[in-house]
Amino acid sequence: MNRPNLWSEGREIIFEDNHLLVINKPAGILVQGDATGDEPLSNKAAEYLRFKYKKPGEAFIGVCHRIDRPVSGIVILAKTSKALSRLNEMFRDNKMQKTYLALTGKPPMPEAGQLVHWLVKDTIRNVTKAYPALHTQGQKSELHYELLGPVGNRFLLKINPITGRPHQIRVQLATGLGTPIVGDVKYGFLNPLPDISIALHARQLALLHPVTKEALTLVAPLPDAPHWDATRELLGQA
Repeated sequence: MNRPNLWSEGREIIFEDNHLLVINKPAGILVQGDATGDEPLSNKAAEYLRFKYKKPGEAFIGVCHRIDRPVSGIVILAKTSKALSRLNEMFRDNKMQKTYLALTGKPPMPEAGQLVHWLVKDTIRNVTKAYPALHTQGQKSELHYELLGPVGNRFLLKINPITGRPHQIRVQLATGLGTPIVGDVKYGFLNPLPDISIALHARQLALLHPVTKEALTLVAPLPDAPHWDATRELLGQA
């Protein structure tokens, strides 16, 4: 069995036990398969488990949430059906705290606050539109944001989404604050980043373990990408 080109503990693998596999997803990789046919993170995770535990057959991997392809950061996968069922319930009921970091081209005004929109997804064009008032076809979406400080000619924001809608942070920052995320040409930033990622990173996930009930605070190191380098000093960590 050939060793998969994943992963090292502490960098790509943030946490693993009998029930969970938590990965720091690189930008550019799908979490779950789609019409492109590109290999998703879920397949890579199953390959990793087959190799590590010398499994002769398929390894169980349950996907309970996703982050967008150009976004990096924490993805929690289930290794057992019990964990998958309970994680699905936790995500549905917002029983965890999610923290993202984003770089924008200008500071938000005000510098901290709450955004509430009703989001409508156009599945054909794969874009989401945000409405500031009740929309009969929309899903209510809420997040809190805070400006952490300037980083060169960019601005670092901390975002805590309360809900988890497709493209939520991207469209709410662009529509609600007029501050599209660096590299996110789909939602109004002028230029793409060289690696076609966007400067949005799923940084931290705090939750109770779905089986053991242990309190977990999981942190994903920042990507090794030039647009994140200047943020490390401001954060005081990797």
